[in-house]
Amino acid sequence: MLPCLCVSSIFSWVGDALHLLSYSAFIMPTLFGIICLLGIVGNSLVICTVFKKPSPSSSVPDIFIVNLSMVDLLFLLGMPFLIHQLLGNGAWHFGETMCTIITALDANSQFTSTYILTAMSLDRYLATVYPFASARFRKPPIAISVIVILWALSFLSITPVWMYTQLIPLPGGLLGCGIRLPDPQRDIYWYTLYQFFLAFAIPFALITAAYRRILLKMAKSSQALTGQRCTSLRTKRVTRVAIAICLTFFVCWAPFHVLQLVQLAMQQPTLPFYYAYNVAISLGYANSCLNPFIYILLGQRFPRRIVVSVRPMDVRADPSQNRVKSPRREASESGQPLLHLVPVGAK
Repeated sequence: MLPCLCVSSIFSWVGDALHLLSYSAFIMPTLFGIICLLGIVGNSLVICTVFKKPSPSSSVPDIFIVNLSMVDLLFLLGMPFLIHQLLGNGAWHFGETMCTIITALDANSQFTSTYILTAMSLDRYLATVYPFASARFRKPPIAISVIVILWALSFLSITPVWMYTQLIPLPGGLLGCGIRLPDPQRDIYWYTLYQFFLAFAIPFALITAAYRRILLKMAKSSQALTGQRCTSLRTKRVTRVAIAICLTFFVCWAPFHVLQLVQLAMQQPTLPFYYAYNVAISLGYANSCLNPFIYILLGQRFPRRIVVSVRPMDVRADPSQNRVKSPRREASESGQPLLHLVPVGAK
């Protein structure tokens, strides 16, 4: 979430307050509103599509898809509070309890989605590199157990959010919502690094290593026997979607984390840095609504499954369509930000 102190602090750094106010009170809320609307519709469709697919049981990729979409959806449902805060120049009007809940959902979404993305990448690694040896482990009950563990781990990872989220006084007698660390001059360093390594650098290193092995394996097996090509093509299609999701995640979140680290070396952020920081925030938030479009563009049968979920009666009327719209196993990723935890110019 955008730091609630960001707008009020920047007035002390630059003199063009009127232009900045217009940017923060109109452009950003409008952009966030579009992201929120598209993301809620898209992720809701994905969840309905998976649950209504014409198959008696869920696959491991489906479990990842549903959970990643749920993470995005939980975050996006809290975005109206952020938009209201931006429209009110950083003021929070929903009480300390809601402040903690929305902040925790925001933070948890980033950690949970990153952890699930890592697990999904490892699943793709096992399915591609060790398809037969891993078959007994890649079962829906085990995938569900892993998801439960990852959600619990994420809630533990955001312990600082539970501890330090509070209402913060703003100029003019207003109250904002954010993280107030005990010693901002010192704690801002360890918390930024904690966030960077745990929610981005380490998981992405594991993801990169996994997909490097996957691509090498796929290159070596390009001359597979004809009888194995059907299974091979299905695995490649699922892996293609997963790689696209991972690349989208990196493109959307790398700028934000880089600017977070750059901020630690800055005594007083400039106006260009402020705009770049908000562009990075918007890009990170946009990641929550991009995954459904990736499923549609790259998933061979996912668009048909959406038609099945939206128009079930039409599909039942034509038995031949039911045979065409058999489920296909896809994979997904999403990340959400922890943007409010390290405000610009926190030092």
